[in-house]
Amino acid sequence: MRPDEARKSKFGVGSVTRFYIPLLLQGFSQSLAYPLVAGIVTHGKHGVDALTAFSQGQMVMFMIGAIGGGLITTGLVFAKTWMGYVAFKRLNALMMAALLSVQCIVAMPPFSDWIFSGLFNLPKELAHIASLTLLFAAVMNGLFFLRNVPMVVLFNNLDSAKANYATLIRLVVTFALAVFFPRFGLVGPWWGLTALTFGVGVELVATWLFARPYVAQLPNRPKAEDKQPLPNIPRLTLEQFRFTLPLSLGGFLLMLSPVAIAAFVGRTVDPKDMLAIHYVTLGVANPVAYAALRMQTVAIKFPPEYAGDRRLLAYAIVAGLLLGIVPLVFSTPLIGEWYFGLYQNVPPRIISTARLVIGLYSLIAVVQMIRARVEGLAVLAKRPKIIMAGQIAYTVSLFAVCAILLPMGVPGWAMAVTAIYIAPVCVTSTIYAMLALKRSS
Repeated sequence: MRPDEARKSKFGVGSVTRFYIPLLLQGFSQSLAYPLVAGIVTHGKHGVDALTAFSQGQMVMFMIGAIGGGLITTGLVFAKTWMGYVAFKRLNALMMAALLSVQCIVAMPPFSDWIFSGLFNLPKELAHIASLTLLFAAVMNGLFFLRNVPMVVLFNNLDSAKANYATLIRLVVTFALAVFFPRFGLVGPWWGLTALTFGVGVELVATWLFARPYVAQLPNRPKAEDKQPLPNIPRLTLEQFRFTLPLSLGGFLLMLSPVAIAAFVGRTVDPKDMLAIHYVTLGVANPVAYAALRMQTVAIKFPPEYAGDRRLLAYAIVAGLLLGIVPLVFSTPLIGEWYFGLYQNVPPRIISTARLVIGLYSLIAVVQMIRARVEGLAVLAKRPKIIMAGQIAYTVSLFAVCAILLPMGVPGWAMAVTAIYIAPVCVTSTIYAMLALKRSS
């Protein structure tokens, strides 16, 4: 078996569903951890404003981590044998060390001042919270990188269920801490970050335990008595780096989107209220969107079986419509008033707007599902540069929408919703067009 040989399966609604549902639950539950700890953060000294600072500190962390965002996709393509696995582990470790160093440097003055006081226009006290969140979140980001390796092993063996079990364990732990901490007065950004980090650590341990049997079964693994070094590892590591580089650069550009939105929304009328609406609604919309983006992994594992095979596209649209029920539920008076008003401690004056915004996000899963499916096609074609081009289109379109709407006096929440819908449409169109061009040339 070649190092880059992928394990694929035949399409069937049942087989796709069995593989996708654990991925969906994993993407949903991973993102659900953040609104869970929001209840810890918002009941601290600075109320809902602390959530803005906390979220922006983490947003910069995820932006830096996104430079390694192509690693899991790279592992899905290359880490199929022992040598490919070892090369992937080495690449993952090198990128982790480099990016965590960058994160710690950026969290220090003058960089933190430029970002949080300058770009995000945060008051001094909130900017300080954001910079410390970014610095101490390096531990959590490191755990995310370490999790890449066992996660890839599970996905490559079509055992997405066990990856989901590990994430559910993380969610249970995080939920328990979200209940426990406030009862003992342990509230504010630092306790929120502690809850998140501990949950990710538990998930990492569980994922490794689930993946170990599969690692032992990897093809071309050297025997215990063989002490010779593996000669192809440096070459394979370099090959994987070249593959992941366009994905990583594209991921970095992609993660610029929430930074760009926050920078524009922070300059609209009533910026504190607009940012609060933006972040509390994303706490519901993001889990749905991330669950939808897991369709990329499904598209890699269930490739088209003949020319014009669009069965997975139809599946993705239906699944996206079903996922859209979640934000619709949060827009109802009963659930919306409880979640935004009681749990998230949102001021009463903006609760109705928050409910409206989350209702508008009910179709975002469909848009992201279609995008993820076409990105999977680009991965199967081993065209990472096309994916990067799509992500460039995402960033450019998002900036363009915000730049056009800001001088028009559009409310910050409406600007954010518009940009978040238009940008993935631009990604999908770009990748479809470039894949069609490649096929015709």
